[in-house]
Amino acid sequence: MKIICSSSGFINPVRPRQGISDILKAGFGSISLDLDACCSSLELEQYGKLRKDNEEWRYMENYEYLPISEHPTKVGCFFERLLAECQSRNLQISVAHAPYLSRDTKRTDLSEVLFDLYKESIRFCGQIGCKYIVIRPFCTSSVKGSAASYESVRMSNFEYYLRLAAVARENQVMILLENQCHSLNGHLVRGVCSDSFEAVEWVDTLNDRAGEERFGFCLDVGVCTLCGQDMHEFTVTLGKRIKAVILRDCDGQHESSLLPFTSVCMGQPQTDWLCMIRGLREIGFDGQLILGIRDTAGVFSPLLRPPLLVFAKAVADYFKWQIEIENLLRKYSFIVLFGAGNMCRNYMKCYGEKYPPLFTCDNNRKMWGENFCGLEVKSPEELKRIPDGCGVFICNIYYHEIEEQLRDMGVKNIEFFNDEYMPSFYFDRLKMV
Repeated sequence: MKIICSSSGFINPVRPRQGISDILKAGFGSISLDLDACCSSLELEQYGKLRKDNEEWRYMENYEYLPISEHPTKVGCFFERLLAECQSRNLQISVAHAPYLSRDTKRTDLSEVLFDLYKESIRFCGQIGCKYIVIRPFCTSSVKGSAASYESVRMSNFEYYLRLAAVARENQVMILLENQCHSLNGHLVRGVCSDSFEAVEWVDTLNDRAGEERFGFCLDVGVCTLCGQDMHEFTVTLGKRIKAVILRDCDGQHESSLLPFTSVCMGQPQTDWLCMIRGLREIGFDGQLILGIRDTAGVFSPLLRPPLLVFAKAVADYFKWQIEIENLLRKYSFIVLFGAGNMCRNYMKCYGEKYPPLFTCDNNRKMWGENFCGLEVKSPEELKRIPDGCGVFICNIYYHEIEEQLRDMGVKNIEFFNDEYMPSFYFDRLKMV
């Protein structure tokens, strides 16, 4: 699984050096490039009002005013500086997000404009070695006739995507569909591909008609939250079709891109991270994990964005660790647990049969020699006699305190176990004395 930082909110394409430097120092090795930086939804809404003479398309020092919507072949020119900086600093661009119309757009005459823009965006991805591009499906209001039936929306999108498939094939790029909200009188409701079975049908039909796997899916966690969807059901239904996941938090009512775990109400998260992690873990997700925190970054001073990025990388690493927990367990021929409490019990319930520990140990000497969930509880001193290549998994919330204890003892292969997002739980907690 690859952890990716969205460029939006951190990198100014006109002056990219600072943002790229901050991203690299935080530990990210790859970014997703938001191509709407060169052609915003506002510019698309104003298409036709920004016409300029061709004479103005000579090289300009300031790229901000180039109407890319009217000259889509200039997409690559807009990102010249950013691309050069990425290449010189060895920062990979793994995913691109194509420009898009706003959700409540009234424009129904831009299909060919967008087609040319998407075609050039795909070619640009091929030139820079970017494997995936996210191209949002058209929602109902974007198709001619706002009262268009679902079937007309479906067929319009299929025709559109299949026209782009040849360009994608030529440039070795995969097109990713994305689940959508739809603005209905200012309220966000479920839109195109927000139903998991619909999304499966779209991806499979497109691949079948393309004659190859040229289409995949990008799961936007924020949209699932806004649509009140079960992310476990969504991810399990789509399975391996999911090539990318956008991690972003929101309050469930307004579209925003916040750092995960920061949108809370009365101590409860607004995003169902439990179902998301369980679902991605169940399908063995091994794609692109994109951290999209544009709005969080926007309220932080530029002086605070570097440490914000460091923390954001830690959050993304945490998600990767949770999703890949079984990969970590499979890494070791032998496993020993440290801790004889609730977390140990949840481990045994979920993984005890598949990855049986040799024993567990605990600092509470009153428990030494007892049987706990089928495991003998031993003194921490026993860890000095475990076989080589044995992983010691700390099953206790005092992770760093115990880690320091074990390192002082010379114990190697120390790992953390966490039961916050297990497939199932004991709901009655042990009373420790």
